Amino acid sequence: MKCFLSNQLKLQQCVMTIGAFDGIHRGHQALIRKAKTQAEAYGVPLVVYTFDPPPKVYFQKQTMLTSLTEKKKFLQELGVDYTVFASFDQTYAARSVQDFIVELGEMNPQEIWVGPGFHFGKEKSGSVEDLQKIFQAYQHPAVTCSAGEVISSTRIRQLFQRQQVEQAYVLLGREPYSLSAVQ
Repeated sequence: MKCFLSNQLKLQQCVMTIGAFDGIHRGHQALIRKAKTQAEAYGVPLVVYTFDPPPKVYFQKQTMLTSLTEKKKFLQELGVDYTVFASFDQTYAARSVQDFIVELGEMNPQEIWVGPGFHFGKEKSGSVEDLQKIFQAYQHPAVTCSAGEVISSTRIRQLFQRQQVEQAYVLLGREPYSLSAVQ
């Protein structure tokens, strides 16, 4: 897996998925696997476009579920070819919807996959519908646990805060070991 900062990667074609991917939980894994399947069908690389730090960590001072090193490791294990790690700060957060779309266009995505509730651009003004005006963009459905509840980074953070570590790891989809959130 090769890593880039925003506005560095230019490709002839790709399939892309975009998101904070904090935790790379079971919902994120399903989204990335779907995008990987599509990339393989087209015979093009898979690009993950993500943020460092994740927006909720930056704006809301939320606990980060995975360090950058861990995130890279999990993305590589999922078969990602390229990852863009956009440095999320006040300047990046002020980018317009159009600026973001122009950057994505430099990678020529055949398809773009996002998760539920996806928004981008200044003040979250962009949505999957904005992407669909330019690209073949799709929203992956929410992934739920066996109890029927949606798996999300927010929910996992709450489980860690309540010391329900085992349940948090079930939602993360991996065995307990070193994770930034529990160190």
